[in-house]
Amino acid sequence: MAYAETLDPASSVLAFYATDLRRRRESSGLTQRALAGKALMAPSLLNKIEAGRRLPTKDLSEVADTVFGTVDHFQRLWPLVIKYAYPAWFRPYVDLEEAATVIRSFQVQVVPGLLQTEDYARAILAARRLDEEAVAEQVAARLQRQNILDGTNPPELWVVLDENVLRRRPAGAEMMRAQLESLITAADRPRTVIQVIPLSAGIHAGVGGPFATLTLDEGPSVVYVDGFLQGQILADPTQVKAAARAYDLLTAVALPPDASIELIAAAAKELR
Repeated sequence: MAYAETLDPASSVLAFYATDLRRRRESSGLTQRALAGKALMAPSLLNKIEAGRRLPTKDLSEVADTVFGTVDHFQRLWPLVIKYAYPAWFRPYVDLEEAATVIRSFQVQVVPGLLQTEDYARAILAARRLDEEAVAEQVAARLQRQNILDGTNPPELWVVLDENVLRRRPAGAEMMRAQLESLITAADRPRTVIQVIPLSAGIHAGVGGPFATLTLDEGPSVVYVDGFLQGQILADPTQVKAAARAYDLLTAVALPPDASIELIAAAAKELR
């Protein structure tokens, strides 16, 4: 018996999407090859999607709604399903991030996910030697996360970057220049602040590594700390207070927002 036939639609949102897609396709008389052709994907990939072994694309969701006359059924499921691109330990953080009213992020190596361009994100993920399908899924998930910044009530976003972030190129100069210019554009948002700690500042309070603090609309604040194998979500008040103090120290040694944007612009100009 094929794996897709034993998939339990009640086990997860992903399983429900996969089984519902397969059921509607078969009811309409379409073969996997025919639907895959309409969605411009390989039949083998659609086979994996219907088995719950690969995540659906946004384009497939739009095509399915059009072909099956389901209005926006699959398109509404897709933002929930794409979270499965993340490892299980990271999904709770994404949910907390969506509920946050204030996000403070510090990064010492790369641009934070909420501000990454598509090409930059792809280069970062490709460096982990993932297969192409996994990279595509994670890029789509990362871009979907960014939608919280464009909503009707976006969170306040305060980002502090070590200057190393501006100098490190995951890929070519043109890609990095586009990423730096995207940061400058992001800083124009009323609720977004970006600061850079120049290399001349020397050792600072963020030498322990990247972290983020989330102020939630309900409940206590939390801290997310990156790790080699997986990150941690910390809710102990003492740890949250320590992270807030470290962040205050980082903003104190960072360049003011206007000077930070000038430094980012200068770094981008060097890449022309």
